[in-house]
Amino acid sequence: MAKPTLERIVEGRVAKGDVLATARIAGIQAAKRAGDWIPLAHPMPIDAVTVELEPAADGRRLLIEARVEAHWRTGVEMEALVAASAAGLTVYDMCKAVDREMVVDRIRLVAKSGGKSGEFIRDDEDPVNLGSDGNSGRGQA
Repeated sequence: MAKPTLERIVEGRVAKGDVLATARIAGIQAAKRAGDWIPLAHPMPIDAVTVELEPAADGRRLLIEARVEAHWRTGVEMEALVAASAAGLTVYDMCKAVDREMVVDRIRLVAKSGGKSGEFIRDDEDPVNLGSDGNSGRGQA
């Protein structure tokens, strides 16, 4: 995004309201509804969802990270990826009047544990402590 757009977000000067808080809530709600978004995913009980939004050092990006935890038979990576996606789309929606050039990209799984496929940590990321004895997933946008 353009630097002035990120400055407006951080300073709370976007006409539609608090972009960071709204995107965080959108991500949490989306994680809980991933089974509705993804045709072959199914609803499941989620123990925890966090969505963090941080301005990047270059002043042109907002980094979004979603973490989801559940004690269930399957992994929750789709819930984390849906959360990160929804948070990114919410930022776009709230800021499109000032910056239509924004891009939501690099949505990817960073790490997961549990489920049938076990543990995964992306090679190009810093090692993470998933902090759960159940299943967890971490997605970024």
